[in-house]
Amino acid sequence: MAARRRKRNARAWRTGRRTIALAVWAVLLAGIVYGLYLFGRGHPEDLPWTKLDLAQPVGLFTRGKLVDLNDDYPQCRILMDRAGVAFEPAPAIAAEAGQCGYANGVRLLEAGARTTPFHPRSPPVQCQVAAAIALWEWHVVQPAARRHMKTSLAGYDQLGTYNCRRMYGRADGAWSEHATANAIDISGFRFADGRRVTLLQDWNGTGPDAAAKAAFLREVRDGACDLFATVLSPDYNAAHADHFHLDQADRGAMRGGACR
Repeated sequence: MAARRRKRNARAWRTGRRTIALAVWAVLLAGIVYGLYLFGRGHPEDLPWTKLDLAQPVGLFTRGKLVDLNDDYPQCRILMDRAGVAFEPAPAIAAEAGQCGYANGVRLLEAGARTTPFHPRSPPVQCQVAAAIALWEWHVVQPAARRHMKTSLAGYDQLGTYNCRRMYGRADGAWSEHATANAIDISGFRFADGRRVTLLQDWNGTGPDAAAKAAFLREVRDGACDLFATVLSPDYNAAHADHFHLDQADRGAMRGGACR
């Protein structure tokens, strides 16, 4: 009798221990889920399943959500409208060479929530690139201008968006994102106090404000990597010594980026 009683007590003790362990794990899991819920409410931009909102800060998954707009031109236009980004549709260009052309281009205007002009005038570009430019200006370029140049951004110098060509102008090989206006090349920046910064002269420049100009250029390059699928700078190769190449190439489910 005593032996059976000990066995029953041992089984009851093991059962009770398992029950307590399960209860503890349930409480921990509930705490984790609730913590994620609270985090998601406060930081929706850092969750992969929330919808993109251009009014939100730049988050961990903002770049991937921008790239997703490659396949959703109507939604891209809605997001730009909601954020107050003024633009006009760009006339479509029919396919050239079987690879080039675009139908979902826009031209950013100097009005609304962003008024910074391009020099030459704002070029036609795919909508997802335009949306990233707006975020880049608000969250990266303007703050960097104030931090390093002690003034505000007043303009961009650009080298173009659409060019029906393969990468590096080769006769064969992969097509450039410029072939579909899914890229823009930025060669310099203009500021409200009249100064200019160019990549060719100021990436590793000398003279007055050289350190501030170099720091500004590197900060806006690094910040662009959170918004564009591809960012190429003078650190990449000689072909990019005079400009940033920014594009929204779709690299598949993993949404890997190139930041160089």
